Amino acid sequence: MTAADIRQSFLDFFEEKQHTTVSSASLMPDSPGLLFTNAGMNQFVPIFLNEQPCPYKPARAADTQKCIRAGGKHNDLEDVGMDTYHHTFFEMLGNWSFGDYFKQEAIEWAWELLTERWKLPKERLYATVYKPGEGDPAEFDQEAYDIWKKIFEDAGLDPEVHIVYGNKKDNFWMMGDTGPCGPCSEVHMDLTPEGDTKGSLVNADDARCIEIWNLVFIQFNANPDGTFKNLPACHVDTGMGFERVCSIMQGTKNFTDFSKQVSNYDTDVFAPIFRKLEELSGKTYSSTLLEDIEAEGPNFEIRNSKFEIDIAMRVIADHIRTLSCSIADGILPSNEGRGYVLRRILRRAVRYGRQLGFHDLFFYKLVGTIADEMGDVFPELRTNQATVEKIIKGEEESFSKTLDRGIDLFNKIADSVEEKTFPGDKAFELFDTYGFPLDLTELMARERGIAVDAAGFEQCMSEQRERSKAAQKKSVISVKDKKDENLIPTEFVGFENKSDVNVEVCNFILDMPAEEGGTVTARLYLSPTPFYGEMGGQLGDTGWLEFGGQKIEIIDAQKSTDESIAAITEDVGLLEEISFPLKASVDAGRRHLIESHHSATHLLGWALREVLGDTVQQKGSYVGPDRLRFDFSHIEAMKPDEIAKVEELVNGRILHDAGVQWYDRPYAEVKNDPSIIQFFGDKYGETVRVVDIGGFSKELCGGTHVESTLGIGPFRLVHEGAIAAGVRRIEAICGEALRPYLLTEQEKVAAVYEQLKAKKSDTKLSLTPWDEEMVQVGWDALSGNRDVVEQLREEIKNWEKEQAKAKQAELLSQAASLAPEWAQEADRSGSVPVLTKHIEGGDGKFLQAALGELKKHFDGVAVLAGDANDRVALAVSVSPDYIKTVKAGNVIKAMGPHVGGKGGGRPEMAQGGGTDPSGIPAAFDAAKALCK
Repeated sequence: MTAADIRQSFLDFFEEKQHTTVSSASLMPDSPGLLFTNAGMNQFVPIFLNEQPCPYKPARAADTQKCIRAGGKHNDLEDVGMDTYHHTFFEMLGNWSFGDYFKQEAIEWAWELLTERWKLPKERLYATVYKPGEGDPAEFDQEAYDIWKKIFEDAGLDPEVHIVYGNKKDNFWMMGDTGPCGPCSEVHMDLTPEGDTKGSLVNADDARCIEIWNLVFIQFNANPDGTFKNLPACHVDTGMGFERVCSIMQGTKNFTDFSKQVSNYDTDVFAPIFRKLEELSGKTYSSTLLEDIEAEGPNFEIRNSKFEIDIAMRVIADHIRTLSCSIADGILPSNEGRGYVLRRILRRAVRYGRQLGFHDLFFYKLVGTIADEMGDVFPELRTNQATVEKIIKGEEESFSKTLDRGIDLFNKIADSVEEKTFPGDKAFELFDTYGFPLDLTELMARERGIAVDAAGFEQCMSEQRERSKAAQKKSVISVKDKKDENLIPTEFVGFENKSDVNVEVCNFILDMPAEEGGTVTARLYLSPTPFYGEMGGQLGDTGWLEFGGQKIEIIDAQKSTDESIAAITEDVGLLEEISFPLKASVDAGRRHLIESHHSATHLLGWALREVLGDTVQQKGSYVGPDRLRFDFSHIEAMKPDEIAKVEELVNGRILHDAGVQWYDRPYAEVKNDPSIIQFFGDKYGETVRVVDIGGFSKELCGGTHVESTLGIGPFRLVHEGAIAAGVRRIEAICGEALRPYLLTEQEKVAAVYEQLKAKKSDTKLSLTPWDEEMVQVGWDALSGNRDVVEQLREEIKNWEKEQAKAKQAELLSQAASLAPEWAQEADRSGSVPVLTKHIEGGDGKFLQAALGELKKHFDGVAVLAGDANDRVALAVSVSPDYIKTVKAGNVIKAMGPHVGGKGGGRPEMAQGGGTDPSGIPAAFDAAKALCK
């Protein structure tokens, strides 16, 4: 039988037993505690826990589940390639009962499939049954034993030989420390030539006797106190290693030849991948087994041996399955969590490629083979094939740039090491400089028969973390931080040409998302380009590339340090289809909004200097389609009349319809011209661009602008405030972007005014809702409204103060009435009286009011916790007589971690908060422990 036949035969068998065939779950697990989906039962956990009803009628299911075990508790990575049966990716065939059938059917159907449908030799099969050891839970699984006993007796076999007992370690399955659990019964197969080991190799970690199938009987619930209680419904959860079954059936030639050790890799699961590798490398796979390597002795060096090729091919074949399936499920290589596990696996594979003679990119070329072989059962592999190839190719390309240099460094150091130990600091250098994960260095060292000083590596890693923490720097990596020496400066033609520009793609580079589940993007380097790259505060352009009836959306454009402009797209799947002519067009409407705000920024800077004086210096800016932001030096808040004057000046110049010109000049010619604004600290080239607005505003600027100030449209200053000592920030909106802002303001003002009328009947304001004409983008929307709005806002502010006072009075009243009763509940059995109280719906302000009242009735340590608005509030007070014994700040610090937060304060009073209300009881326990 082929692998595909075996898989389908399993599913067909259980469909005959009225099971619903269920698709594999994604490798991205639902459980936050898992790196990857690592077992068939993962997707059914909500059913086992009664969190959702079983959707299958009858309550039975069968599936083949994609699994990865390459990190965390279940990690087979180090064994891959070195033996015949460990993998990072594997399929788990399983059948499931959700409170339907139980041990009798599960065991009998397993025996039926194995011996009658697949014809496995009965005399070579062994079953394990749970027998608790000292301190193990539950009792001997008599029911499973009786079922197996009858099966073996009916087959003419001795149950005392073919039933093997296992304790909790081997034969009791638990989902976690608490929750559903139960005994399990495994089926093992003797693969020795004679097949007469009489069960002695079962669970002995010997490749000559392999576990085929695990039947888990979920019948108990593990309680926190260590006891076990029968579940109201019993379930069956089975898992069969698909690759192992294929190796047994194909490796023994349908059970006719047991003369050699079987291998998962000697099956048609892996054969197509090996054929592709042989085609690409010119090397031949010869099925070297672990026992062959071990026969060479403990000091044998794998490198430069005949085994090196086979190990490399096995590793690469396993790893391409892992990377292809995980990326197809949306899990991408990255620097954190599961993404870093994938990056480590990919880099291991690329390094093993060097052992096959690959110095060009090769790994991504195997994706098509995986899609061809596995696409029928996992269709996402074919649907996402192009994306998977691009991502793997980009990762492979990135690592290949440093791989050879890292290998050279490793070899030089390894050739000179003493006492067979590779230095930890050098292992860290390989990691930090060349991107070698520690396990890759350990693997290379193991091939030479030497060890790596892992403790030294961790010490270097710890020191780096401390340096990083001390630096306290946060940075955003963008294209302008990256430089590719193969790129040439991009010719920007977007000042004059914005649409239907004939372009070519010089290069494109894929960028991986920073977070799991993010979107892959590509940087396209076009020649020429109409897209303005983000620079000087002005956002980059968006737009489209069009070819052959297709359209690629450009979502951003960024300028790098080498003057190249990258057009950013998420449409990576279309990149390989690009044909010519290829035309680029900028989103003209968005560009015009940006240009309006950019020209208005120049006018704003001029107006601020006119009103506030020449001490005004620009400290930063943002120019986008939605608004502008202008940071400037000024020691105090602007007065209302100053704000009004600035706005008046800008709008006056806009109405003046002044022309906007730009021209290039040698920097030496303009650098000492006092009429031209230039920014201290900026670096200018030999030639600079001067933007001249009406002769009164001149600045060095490389951005895009309107051609006439009238094109800016009406200007509205919407915010002025401080962002640092001596630095103010103005936000403003102009042109068409004002329409949504004014509409929103109208809705807010009208709503609050109605609220005021309802709450405060003596208001002297008289404001009718704004009509549509007042929110049209034009000068009428700006005239005569500011005074009314400012008056209304002042009225709102006063009303809010009144409401706050009323609320505080209400809190104090509630606390005063409750405090005496709470004081009576204090625990006075110890040396320090302590009161703990959980107040549902109580926020920080209420807790503070309550503590103030409690002081009148209670001496000791008062500990209050409230949960309101999805937050936990904590408050602690300590009476003066007890401050030497217990300090409020220490109590809060002990409580914070239990509620997912922190806090602090003075010895007599402290506050804190968190996000997890379920931790309040534990937080109280921590507080009480300090008060004993």
